[in-house]
Amino acid sequence: MIFDIFLRGWADLARPGALKVLLKGIGLAILLLLVVWFGLFELIGWFVPDTITLPFFGEIGWIDPALSIASVGVMLIASVFLMVPVASIFTGFFLDEVADLVERHHYPGLPPVRRLSLSETLGDSLRFFGVVLGANLVALIVYLFVGPLAPVVFFALNGYLLGREYFQMAAVRRMGRAEAKALYAANKGTIWASGALMALPLTVPVLNLAVPVVGAAAFTHLFHRLASR
Repeated sequence: MIFDIFLRGWADLARPGALKVLLKGIGLAILLLLVVWFGLFELIGWFVPDTITLPFFGEIGWIDPALSIASVGVMLIASVFLMVPVASIFTGFFLDEVADLVERHHYPGLPPVRRLSLSETLGDSLRFFGVVLGANLVALIVYLFVGPLAPVVFFALNGYLLGREYFQMAAVRRMGRAEAKALYAANKGTIWASGALMALPLTVPVLNLAVPVVGAAAFTHLFHRLASR
């Protein structure tokens, strides 16, 4: 079931209207990453002098441009970690649009959903962003001590975070928050594994830009599968 909902999430990108949501999601993700990159670029300009003088080598004037160019590569690598919180903050905004597309095709005849207010959506997204960002900042320190086990920590942590939040955001469209929490509690293992699988493409630069939209589709499927039991 886990692999099925994952593949269905990617396949749903071909649904009518999905491309618009996908492009909007990618555009916002790129914009946010560009803002972070621009901030890094400016920091390099502030702290690295235009030229430095080294013994035996004399004056060197290419360090600042070289670091600026290298910052592009740094951002591609950093996007592996940054896209986790980026995906989290956009999930709440894309979820309704994506879930509507999925439900119209795969689950016709459902009653109208409970629409969340803007304050609820914004509050959920910001709360999720804060939790994911804080947890991953702490994890960066842990990675230094666990060595080759760092990927295990990454997928275990983000599988839990992404699975819990994506699932509950999908569930509260169709049921109360207390019911959504109860359904999550009864299926923690399946939801965690689904979140870990969803974290896998987050580690691939460029491909990770589509994850917020794909995750919303996949966890809509997962919710309906588990709720139907």
